[in-house]
Amino acid sequence: MGRPIAVRRQEFSAQDLRVLAAATRDGAVVRRLLAIALILEGHSRAAAAGLNGMDRQTLRDWVHRYNDEGVSGLRSRVIPGRPGALNEAQLAELRTVVLEGPDPERHRVIRWRCADLREEIAARWSVSLHERSIGRLLHRLGMTRLQPRPHHPRQDAAAQEAFKKTSPAS
Repeated sequence: MGRPIAVRRQEFSAQDLRVLAAATRDGAVVRRLLAIALILEGHSRAAAAGLNGMDRQTLRDWVHRYNDEGVSGLRSRVIPGRPGALNEAQLAELRTVVLEGPDPERHRVIRWRCADLREEIAARWSVSLHERSIGRLLHRLGMTRLQPRPHHPRQDAAAQEAFKKTSPAS
C-alpha cells in the first residue's frame, strides 16, 4: 500500500476548516471540508472517509483537488449533459415554423400539436423525439403548448368585424 497523500495547503487549520464548513450551505462541500479537517487532526484516511460518508479513494481525490485549488476546488463541478437533438439553427427554424403555423393542404392540420410537430421535425431533420420532448423544446424557445383557437383559412375578417358592429351587445 502506498503512502497517503499529504495535505500540502497550510493556509487553513483544522479549526478554520470547521468554521468554513459551518458557514457553508452546500452539504457536499461541508463533508469534504470536515474530512480534510480530520486528516489535519491526525485521523487515518479510512476513518476520515468513513465518518464523512465516502470511500478512502474518493477522499484521496478530494485531497488532490484541495491541494491544487484550495477550498474552491471542493465544490462539485457542473457536468455537461447530452447535447440537444436539434442545433441552434434548427431551433430557430422550428420557432419560425411554429409561429407561421401549418399549411392546411400540405400538413393536413389547421394548428400545431406536439404530435404534428414531432412528425414535421422527423421529416425535416430525421430526428425522432417524444411528444414531451417537443413540449420542452417549445418551452426552451419561450413558447407554450397551449394552442390558440383554430380558424378556417378562408374566413373573412371584414365580415366578422361587420358582424361584431351590428350584433347587439350582450
